[in-house]
Amino acid sequence: MHMMSADCDDEPAEEPTGLAEQHVPVPRVRIFATIGCALMMMALDGTIVATALESLTAGLDTSVNWASWTITIYSFGFVVMLPVSGRLAVRFGNRNVFLGSVAVFSAASLCCALSDNIATLIALRALQAAGGAGFTPAATGIIVQHFGAARDRYVGLFGSIFPVGAMIGPIFGGLFVTYWSWRGIFLVNVPIGLTVAALVYLYVPRDQPRTPLRRARFDMTGLVIFGVGLLLAMFAVTHLAEPEIHAGSVSFLAPLVLGVGALGYFLRHIRNKPNPFIDPRLIHGTGFGTVNLINILYGGASIGLLVLVPLYAINRYGMNAFDAGTLLAAQGIAAITFSSLAAFALRSTGYRPPMYFGAAFIVMGFVLLSTAPWWGVPPYVWLAGATFLFGVGGGTMNPSSRNAGLQLAPDRAPSIAALRSMCMQVGRIATISIATAIIASSSDPAEAQSWIYFVAAVVLLCAIPVIARVPEHRGAW
Repeated sequence: MHMMSADCDDEPAEEPTGLAEQHVPVPRVRIFATIGCALMMMALDGTIVATALESLTAGLDTSVNWASWTITIYSFGFVVMLPVSGRLAVRFGNRNVFLGSVAVFSAASLCCALSDNIATLIALRALQAAGGAGFTPAATGIIVQHFGAARDRYVGLFGSIFPVGAMIGPIFGGLFVTYWSWRGIFLVNVPIGLTVAALVYLYVPRDQPRTPLRRARFDMTGLVIFGVGLLLAMFAVTHLAEPEIHAGSVSFLAPLVLGVGALGYFLRHIRNKPNPFIDPRLIHGTGFGTVNLINILYGGASIGLLVLVPLYAINRYGMNAFDAGTLLAAQGIAAITFSSLAAFALRSTGYRPPMYFGAAFIVMGFVLLSTAPWWGVPPYVWLAGATFLFGVGGGTMNPSSRNAGLQLAPDRAPSIAALRSMCMQVGRIATISIATAIIASSSDPAEAQSWIYFVAAVVLLCAIPVIARVPEHRGAW
């Protein structure tokens, strides 16, 4: 992933202004290690649940599509709370918001582990995400405030934390499910959270007194409209998987129409708002619309389908939870490696060639996932190879897709980066909701999921020509 995950490294807070200079030496390595533990915990939690879907289904006596809401609601919480947490960090201080986020995340994790029904667990996962959404903006602010000229290097290291967390999440999930219980995937956060909180008190300096800032009023109305619309649309798609529900059911059509209507009204609202929740130019303006579409399809939607690979391995090939969880390790290794290589070569290649290359590999990965192993290749090797191809493609595309939007308006970098992450999360939410609804309503879930991967390959193949509309650029922006 660049997963929940998927892509949390693209969620920076706006740089605080009016801060007093910090002249007292600070233990940078210790501070970064403290921050890194929290970011790793957050990234891990975005993928660890995928391996436990079957166990959750049995343990809480629910259906797989409702169990999958523990994944989608986590992404939903990030989408909604991301801009809010950035504002809170500026207003109340990075250290305070970071500690508050750790406290909320850890407490919600403990309550998740103690849940006895799926509705309670889903609600608590939303609260957990709300806490986790504050980690990256506050952590970025801490580094900007205290690390001086080295802050760019340390912030850049965030990109190496998230893929590792996303990669080991399914592995840890498989271990807990196989040798303990699904409750362990949440309980593990409690001691980590307590340790991080103690380290913050020890090593992270207190926030400096702030010069009063002139702040524009936050568009809370836009945030509420967007959140309600997205939640209703998610509910409609998921509800369609229930056996007694069909496309003409009122309980499906009503939330779908209301959700789509709310999202449409949101677009109208931000066009007429002086200080909108999201600048409409950044959504569909020249160049931005193309880049956002690529981030939704090749970033969010593709990652959403990849998260379901462990479930696919269990259903189609009868793998145990641990083996299924380790399948995504190949994707993580490839993504980290090829993302680094592509970043160094970006000024020579420009944006479009890496995107073409990456898109082709992502398509090939989905084609392999949709077909049975050839030439007697063991299923584990076949699936790991498919996820590796996806990692090569996603890693190669990532630097280009990130910079293609930023170079259009460098002065709006925080907003553009947040919107990129939002596009990826929305793509992930929609894909997981639709895919799990189809899987849950099918008499042969494994066959249904293989067709989902094939259709994804066709759609992404047809979308490759869109890359030609990406604004090309070679050099520093």
